[in-house]
Amino acid sequence: MFAITAARIDKKNPLSGLEAGERPDPAPPEGWTTVRVKAAALNHHDLWSLRGVGLAEERLPMVLGCDAAGLDEEGNEVIVHAVIGDPDAGGGDETRDPRRSLLSEVHPGTLAEKVAVPRRNLVPKPAELSFEEAACLPTAWLTAYRMLFVRAGLEPGSPILVQGAGGGVSSAVIRMAAAAGHRVYATSRDAGKRERAERLGAYRAVASGERLPEKVDVVFDTVGEATWGHSLRSLRPGGRIVTCGATSGDAPPAELNRVFFLQLSVLGSTMGGRDELRRLAEFCARTGVRPEIDRVLPLDRAEEGFAAMEQGELFGKVVFRV
Repeated sequence: MFAITAARIDKKNPLSGLEAGERPDPAPPEGWTTVRVKAAALNHHDLWSLRGVGLAEERLPMVLGCDAAGLDEEGNEVIVHAVIGDPDAGGGDETRDPRRSLLSEVHPGTLAEKVAVPRRNLVPKPAELSFEEAACLPTAWLTAYRMLFVRAGLEPGSPILVQGAGGGVSSAVIRMAAAAGHRVYATSRDAGKRERAERLGAYRAVASGERLPEKVDVVFDTVGEATWGHSLRSLRPGGRIVTCGATSGDAPPAELNRVFFLQLSVLGSTMGGRDELRRLAEFCARTGVRPEIDRVLPLDRAEEGFAAMEQGELFGKVVFRV
């Protein structure tokens, strides 16, 4: 089968380790099955893998990719849940299994014509969603879904802030939060991305670090160090930060005086479970909300998509058509 693999680890020049070519077809073990991939989406996780984060050199070459939609062995249209874990080990939540992994960390990923996954990891694809749209859901959109609907503790109409409006998770939060009736503020250093955030449904988009017209109930922060101080200053007393990443660095000043004096809460969030993926797909089908897709490329042009992500030239998802 044709696949995109991490052949080498290079922290400074990650794309130098990217290779395209033939790989052996998957041989699924007992309890697993094979999906013929129709579309696969790119994530920052794939770039981090090429830098050796979460991917050990002894596992190379590794087929990259976490997200896919395609056809199962019976020809059913399915979405692949990317978390490989034991729900029982996580108290019913596979994302809390200490031994969990994502596709492309231990097991070959989705940037290929075929991928092997546990049978329980398949979720029916609603007919209303294209394969390209469905392929965007399992990582960035599922992460956003859990942050917004599970971790944040919000009621419709709440003011919220989304940091870094151009990212895949951030644009997903904007889309879903606006559809759920929240007043969404968004930030970006780029004027074009601020304009696009407002087209996605943001009530107002401002420059990164700019003071908001009001304090918000919840901040969704995937950026980390560069935005942390602004996130804390933007919260009302008793407000919450929900964080799922730290693309700019993971060691900002904690500002504990502000945290305890204003009784703020910091909530971590990671991915989402299989049932949450099923509900997310249904949410999109019923509301008409769709992932923001920056570009669709054939799989053999994957390097173009990786380069655009590395250079920050995206708003929304890169999808590869297989």
